Amino acid sequence: FAPSVESVQVLLRTDGRPLNARVELLQGPSNNKQVMEVYSEDGLERPFFAILETPGVGNIIRVVNKAPVEFPLTAHVEPYLVEAGSADTVADSWENGEGSSFLLSPPM
Repeated sequence: FAPSVESVQVLLRTDGRPLNARVELLQGPSNNKQVMEVYSEDGLERPFFAILETPGVGNIIRVVNKAPVEFPLTAHVEPYLVEAGSADTVADSWENGEGSSFLLSPPM
């Protein structure tokens, strides 16, 4: 994301199967990563949603599907709050490919 993005929204869900994932926030090369372990019996009825602060540059959001290969999940990561007075807006960031949506299958 652009440095003007102060926070991002993360949505994880499945097609009704269990949701078992890890969400990591890495802020620069010399900081410890922040990790959230996420579990839900039904990722359609009870999806995971969070807003993560990402001030400055060098922020990385990593989503890892920890479930078996039969339980894929969909992850949506989009800008939530963009710095005021910035040339970037949430809509511009999304149109420039700076928001992401992925279908994640577990590693084999």
